[in-house]
Amino acid sequence: MKTIKFLSDEPWQKQFASSVRQRVNTYFKEKGISTKGNWTLYTQTGVMLLLYIAPFVIMLLIPMSAWVGLLLVVIMGTGMAGIGMCVMHDAVHGSYSEKEWVNRLMGATMYLLGSNVFNWKIQHNVMHHAYTNIEGYDQDIAVSGLIRLSQFAPLKRIHRYQYIDAFFFYGLMTLSKLTRDFSQLARYNQDGVTQKFHVNPTVEYAKMVAIKLAYLFVLVGLPILYTSFSWWQVIIGFLLMHWTAGCILSTVFQMAHVVEGAQQFEQVLLC
Repeated sequence: MKTIKFLSDEPWQKQFASSVRQRVNTYFKEKGISTKGNWTLYTQTGVMLLLYIAPFVIMLLIPMSAWVGLLLVVIMGTGMAGIGMCVMHDAVHGSYSEKEWVNRLMGATMYLLGSNVFNWKIQHNVMHHAYTNIEGYDQDIAVSGLIRLSQFAPLKRIHRYQYIDAFFFYGLMTLSKLTRDFSQLARYNQDGVTQKFHVNPTVEYAKMVAIKLAYLFVLVGLPILYTSFSWWQVIIGFLLMHWTAGCILSTVFQMAHVVEGAQQFEQVLLC
């Protein structure tokens, strides 16, 4: 599947996008900088994949205490966050390499997080970058009622303590994607997004189920089968790994949304 980009039929939006693209390309050309990845990105990729995969292999091969295992899953969570920010993100944007197959391959590292590439392309490449901080459009600020990221979202009593519990809920980000991908794809299909980008929803659902089952079998099933850890210890480790990744990713992502100087807008401003 080709890189998904925001498309509009509005002349002023096309003109704005063309102007921004031209200025960005001019900057890179004048500075002699490639718009694609270089050895720094490739080194980064190796490090993040190593942080994620090596501790897991060590746990499968070497007997260890539960405390050492917990340390390793925290390292895995850090690597998982790094894959999301430093590998998958650039590849799904089509900026990892000049070669489309390389972008697809590196973008597929999204599956190492147990999530779905197509959903991310729509949520991030289209809905976030085209409508950054616009209530009702940017899905990065459209979260559940437990945490409030938009100034236009309903203010509830639970939000009074958000400055304390926000980071706990941040940590649930990647874990919630394991199940939320299904409802998200259903919404995209209902809104005609899958049809617009020529994606077969049945095939995407089947792929999603297969990949998530394989992911859970490897990350949960193999440690239960081949390590001395009990099933509940494996589950705790799995949750801790995801919480570490989710907390890092959410904290970094919110730098574009809920910090001093970042403006938010109501969706009516699009009319």
